[in-house]
Amino acid sequence: MIFEALHPYGNVKIATKAGLVRTGPDVWVPCGRPDYLRQECEMSLRRLGQESLDLFQLHRIDPHHDRDEQFGLLRALLDEGKVRAVGLSNVNVEEIEAARKIVPIVTVQNQYNLTNRRSESVLEYCEKEGIGFIPWFPVASGNLARSGGPLDTLATERGASVAQLTLAWLLYRSPVVLPIPGTSSVAHVQENCAAATLELDEATFKAVEEAAR
Repeated sequence: MIFEALHPYGNVKIATKAGLVRTGPDVWVPCGRPDYLRQECEMSLRRLGQESLDLFQLHRIDPHHDRDEQFGLLRALLDEGKVRAVGLSNVNVEEIEAARKIVPIVTVQNQYNLTNRRSESVLEYCEKEGIGFIPWFPVASGNLARSGGPLDTLATERGASVAQLTLAWLLYRSPVVLPIPGTSSVAHVQENCAAATLELDEATFKAVEEAAR
């Protein structure tokens, strides 16, 4: 569908991921065998109609295979020109450093949002090292984001939705952050993109932080 909608891509950059097999509904099993990762790369190239993938990310390190072999395969694809850049997903700082000894890492994709900040140290490392940080599931949820809750009140005061406010908070949080909110409608895409125009000041940023606490 991406090929049909966007090819030829022009200035659009497409990120792909590999390293999981789906063995049933909502069941995803890590598979970091080098031959499987190479197959995933080749299939993405074919489906997207590209000679080289813009960003190829390891979905997660497979604990049942030597991680250096997984990183080595990513390096081989980079050297062969099949990928232009390599990223990691669901990793900690130690794993990023181990990978960087073998292959340059340009992005890290971890779960991170206002209500789930377990990857704070990873974000701080990425900011220090100039690595892009791509938070998945970036929109705050749960009791904090409920209608009439503290985030909803702050968002309403600024003429925004809770989703827009939390995305704007992420963008303000660090210059290396690139949120990837999911969506199933054009209207939702437009709402999410509008978060980039919501400029927070330091006071609002701190108010959102305080609400999260």
